[in-house]
Amino acid sequence: MHHQWLLLAACFWVIFMFMVASKFITLTFKDPDVYGVKQEPLMLTAMTKVKKIHVPEQKCLPEQFQPTGNVFSEDLMHQPLVHVKRIKLLRNVCIDAALRNLSHTTVSKFVLNQIFVCDKHKILFCPTPKVGNTQWKKVLIVLNEAFSSIEEIPQNIVHDHEKNELPRLSSFSDSEIQKRLNLYFKFFIVRDPFERLISAFKDKFVHNPQFEPWYRHEIAPGIIQKYRKNRTKTRGLQFEDFVCYLGNPNHQWLDVQFGDHIIHWVTYVELCAPCEITYSVIEHHETLEDDAPYILKEAGIDHLVSYPTIPPEITVYNKTKVERYYSGISKRDIRRLYACFEGDFKLFEYREPDFLLN
Repeated sequence: MHHQWLLLAACFWVIFMFMVASKFITLTFKDPDVYGVKQEPLMLTAMTKVKKIHVPEQKCLPEQFQPTGNVFSEDLMHQPLVHVKRIKLLRNVCIDAALRNLSHTTVSKFVLNQIFVCDKHKILFCPTPKVGNTQWKKVLIVLNEAFSSIEEIPQNIVHDHEKNELPRLSSFSDSEIQKRLNLYFKFFIVRDPFERLISAFKDKFVHNPQFEPWYRHEIAPGIIQKYRKNRTKTRGLQFEDFVCYLGNPNHQWLDVQFGDHIIHWVTYVELCAPCEITYSVIEHHETLEDDAPYILKEAGIDHLVSYPTIPPEITVYNKTKVERYYSGISKRDIRRLYACFEGDFKLFEYREPDFLLN
């Protein structure tokens, strides 16, 4: 009996040792790379072809044109570099706190009353006098179907706002104004500010159209009485008088008497509020031959109308003429004039005149 118990114990011992050895072998030969990771059961599934998705490489603007102020809008990214540069400069000057008083204005009824509307083609145009905006008015008149072609429009109709059928933005309700400002294509034109003032002076006080007699008979005497330095002169309004008047930051009292006629020498900032209204394109008078076709294309109307042909020499900056007109005026008066129009110079990248630097 004793031998039977020993034999049974030996069998249990052998079985126990076999189990331990089996466990040891399992642990030793297990894949070390997946050890400790929960093993999921293998599932056999049907293979489906997965379409490869191509993610386009994101392109950035060159470093020198990365926005430092407001981020570029999507519609700006595809514009030619010259127009991107203009808008970028405008936005950076607009956020310059040191120039805020020169670059900002209120979007008042005065501003809204300057902006023409073409609802059919969703266009807003802010005309700035003495920069060649007459031709753009003709384009809008045709687009509004008041006339079938530019050639048919009588010259006296273009500036007659009761007959040219160009509605003003101010004629709409607040909500309709906001909708148009948000959705429509918007543009305006600029020109060297000092050359623009020469053009305004010559047009209104030298040539003086017969249908605008008030410039010579009402406005000119008012300026002479207030701003002429040498009262012994009996001649009509001189450019020096005009500069003295415009260079006085407190000439608003006289402007009120002149009414709407002063728009011919009001700053671009006051006329069109470029820092408050996000314009799509800024045309420069000096590059009109390139800018006009571009605006027609961007506004989606290049297949409907063409910009009227004008002699190319008209748009070229005439440095000699500018220096001749300002040569007889004191540096003090010119500096005061520049201070009043500095916002226009800075916003649209016009250089300070050389005769101010000498």
